[in-house]
This record gives sequence, C-alpha cells and structure tokens, in this order.
Amino acid sequence: MTTTTGTRDPRLRYDALGPLRDRETVARRLLEASAKHSFDPDRELDWDAPFEDGKWFLPPELVSLHGTPLWRLMPEEQRRDLSRHEAASLASLGIWFEVILIQLLVRHIYDKPLTSQHVRYALTEIADECRHSMMFARMIERVGAPAYPVPRRYHDIARVLKTVSTTPGSFAATLLGEEILDWMQRLTFPDERVQPLIRGITRIHVVEEARHVRYAREELRRQMATAPRWERELTRVSCGEAARVFSVCFINPRVYTEVGLDRREAVAQVRASGHRREVMRSGARRLTDFLDDIGVLGGTGRRLWRSSGLLA
Repeated sequence: MTTTTGTRDPRLRYDALGPLRDRETVARRLLEASAKHSFDPDRELDWDAPFEDGKWFLPPELVSLHGTPLWRLMPEEQRRDLSRHEAASLASLGIWFEVILIQLLVRHIYDKPLTSQHVRYALTEIADECRHSMMFARMIERVGAPAYPVPRRYHDIARVLKTVSTTPGSFAATLLGEEILDWMQRLTFPDERVQPLIRGITRIHVVEEARHVRYAREELRRQMATAPRWERELTRVSCGEAARVFSVCFINPRVYTEVGLDRREAVAQVRASGHRREVMRSGARRLTDFLDDIGVLGGTGRRLWRSSGLLA
C-alpha cells in the first residue's frame, strides 16, 4: 500500500510480499462480519424435510470414483448412494479436523491479551467450529450413514502433529483443512442436483469459513514474516506432513464396502484416476499458491506436499 506521493503507508509494517495488517483491525472487521452473518443450523435448516428422489448428496463430479471404469459400470442409484456415504465421510473428517483446530486456537490465545479483539475473534471462531461440528454430526445421522473416523494410525499422527506444531504450523494446517473443503462446498451449495439439506449445510459453512480463512491467512503471513528460521523450517515440514495425512484420510475406503463395491479395486481406481487427481489439486491450488508466496512450500515440506498429490 502506498500513499498518493508514492511512499509506503507508515502505519503498516511490510514483509517481502506486502503489508502486514494490524491484528486488531483485522479481528474487529471479522467480529463485525460475524455479528451480521452467523447462523444457528438447528433453526436455519429444515432437518425433518424428506429427501428428494433422484438428488445427490454431493455433485457427482466430486464423488471419488467419478469417471473411473468402475463408475461407468455402477447404476445411477448406486452412484447416488456412494455420494451419500462420501458426504458422511467428509463430514466425519470435518469434525475430526475442527476438534484439532479448536485445540490449536485455544493454545494460540493462551498467552495473548484476553481482552484483545484478536482473542475475542478466536473465541468467536471456536464457537463457530463447535456449531459446525454439531451440524455435521447431525447431518451424518440424518442421511442414515455411519460415521467414518480416520484410521487410528493417522488419528495418532495428528495427535503428535498438533502437539509439536508451531504457531505458523497451526495456521498452515488450519488452512489445509478449511480451504480444500471450502472449494468443494462452493461447488455444492448452488448445485440444484444436490439435496436441499446438504446445500443448506454447505452454504452456512462457506459463509462462516470465509472469515476463518481470512483470520488464518493474515496470521500465517504475519508469523512467517517474523518467526525465527528454525520455526519456519519446522512449519514447512509439519505442514507438508499434515498435507500427506489429510490427503490419505480424505475419504474413508469403507464407503466402498458400504455400497457393495470391492474396496481394494475401488481404492486402486481412485488412485489411478486423472479426474480425481485434478479435483484434489484444483481444491488445493488457491491454498498452495498462497503458501508458496509466503514461503511455506520449500525443501522437505515441498516434497511432502508433492507426495500428498495436492501439489501439481
């Protein structure tokens, strides 16, 4: 940002990529947006309305098997049923991730001034995430699918990652979980092929997550500009490993068994699918461009991101 005379605004600090916006200013604006655009899913959504015949629970292009040889052999009803189970799997992943995020946010504000706008917004976001997790849990029950927890191995790896995570690492992981799902949900809520309840859930999540993404991006940019070298390096590695875990856990393979498919064959076809690979990379592209700009993608971390399949 420059003044009319071409000089930098002295009120803002700068890193190599532009201004570091004042924490309190950002938080104040996000609190104002929260006051205007927050939702109570229990009241906003018609949970008792019957599902509509012939409608999906995800846009078919976002279902993991879309475009594979197995997909072409599946009858339409089985495809829609797979979308129901994958929606439940993504909701389960969302709850798991939001519980982690809540812990990271609480840890972030532990040493911050408790009356600051920055802390107040973090507490507001925690409240949002609690509502989202309850909304996703209710959705899983409503669609009649089981919950799909992540495999125990990755559940435990995440326990380690969130324990050793640096502050910038916490916000990088936050964006990893929020932005890819947000991209998918932005395709879901306006899609009239999808069940109205699912569209309503994704609309609420998209509106509220936009604030969470802004908060995390601003803080991560600030942290990467000011953190010591060792912390930046650890952030790159932990973020890369988080991307690898996230991509493995994205859809629980049990969904294929639940709809009568051979699990191993389905998993193999998803891994070989160029369409699925492009979907995941497209969902991550806006995030990876941002992480690259602020110096998070580098060295070992970049190699881990490539192995995750989320980075072209």
